[in-house]
Amino acid sequence: MKNYERLKGMIAATFTPMHEDGSLHLEMIERYADYIAAIGVSGVFVCGTTGESLSLTVNERKLVLEKWIQYAKGRFRVIAHVGCNSQVEAMELARHAMESGAYAIGAMAPSFFKPQSVADLVAFFTPIAKSAEDLPFYYYNMPSMTGVSLSVAEFLIEGKKNMPNLVGVKYTHNNLMEMGECLTLCDGTFEVLHGYDEILISGLAFGAIAGVGSTYNYLPQVYQGIFDAMEKNDLVTARKLQQKSIDIVKVIIKYGGGVRGGKAIMRYVGVDCGPCRLPIHPFGEEEYECLQKDLEANDFFNKKV
Repeated sequence: MKNYERLKGMIAATFTPMHEDGSLHLEMIERYADYIAAIGVSGVFVCGTTGESLSLTVNERKLVLEKWIQYAKGRFRVIAHVGCNSQVEAMELARHAMESGAYAIGAMAPSFFKPQSVADLVAFFTPIAKSAEDLPFYYYNMPSMTGVSLSVAEFLIEGKKNMPNLVGVKYTHNNLMEMGECLTLCDGTFEVLHGYDEILISGLAFGAIAGVGSTYNYLPQVYQGIFDAMEKNDLVTARKLQQKSIDIVKVIIKYGGGVRGGKAIMRYVGVDCGPCRLPIHPFGEEEYECLQKDLEANDFFNKKV
């Protein structure tokens, strides 16, 4: 692997900008990238769950990634999610990511025909990882979306035997016992990227030093505050900020969750990413007005922490 360094701090899971008709709004990515650079996150995770990856074509995912790499201009790292239900398409996306200059790749498990064992999961991912062998590879563990809940620790141990570039896991699960096990596995060999924004302090308490989250896009000051407070062992401040995170997460759940509600919130930070692609139904103006009122009631527009 070339120039590999462990990730640290906030990695924003990016939304995919779209026009009202659901087509890609690629031009918006330049403004989005400038915004990301300005708020101080250390990287972006492109075309993951937040980016509606499985609602996009392979070619669309390539176009989105190319724009992120073009406009990042070295200011932050670009990680490409290449997971697909088709192993062949995932391999194609992995090769493209490496050739386009991505920093790393990640992939979630297939969610239609599901692997029944760790051996199945290793066999599925091995040719994908090898298609981008110069890049760090992260297993994107998200049982709530994929329905695949196999031992992550066992996968990391067995997977490393076949995938030298397997460096860790994007851990989007609330099984903190397993997360702790992964962090201490093989004397801390593997990176564990915390994936549930609303319980970030738990992951940091276990020893994680990086997180991938959708709400980092519009609450960066809150999460940077949590990282800073936990580093100083200031639990009072960390808990206070985590509660602010929880309050906003409750708002986005009210409006359809992190993808639908979170994408709508981007309008209020100056990066209008448009609607989600169907079957996630679009916001109407009346709903936007209600969302703004709920955000105001939760002190969202106060950038001080």
